[in-house]
Amino acid sequence: MQLSARAHIRVARPSRDLRAAERFWRNGLGLSVVWRHDATDEAGEPGEHALLMVGLPDADWHLELVHDAAAPVEPRPTEEDLLVIYLDGQVPEELVARLEEHGGKRVPSPNPYWNEWGVTVEDPDGYRLVLCVRGWSNSPES
Repeated sequence: MQLSARAHIRVARPSRDLRAAERFWRNGLGLSVVWRHDATDEAGEPGEHALLMVGLPDADWHLELVHDAAAPVEPRPTEEDLLVIYLDGQVPEELVARLEEHGGKRVPSPNPYWNEWGVTVEDPDGYRLVLCVRGWSNSPES
């Protein structure tokens, strides 16, 4: 089996609070809930972990956020842990405002490239989303 350019990508991260994460990613950015698993089993007993998968319909990627109340993992993002979305156009201020209203925080990037070509917003767990004004082709310089 060979790796395909159409292989689905899942980015998985721990989250302190899946409700806060959902507000940011779904209500703020506009992603859809792809799948959700709560922390209880069929008998209503506490399960192993809860997770929330968000993405766009028909996209070849999704973001998975996981929380285990019995053994929580503290998110440890750095300033360089980025999820970059190439918009191929201006970043709407209404979108940035909506992200902030739903738990995000606009922050400067330590990398001047992202300050010039986009807007960086931290999610409730401290991970950074960059909304880039550039488009994407097979070359990151386009």
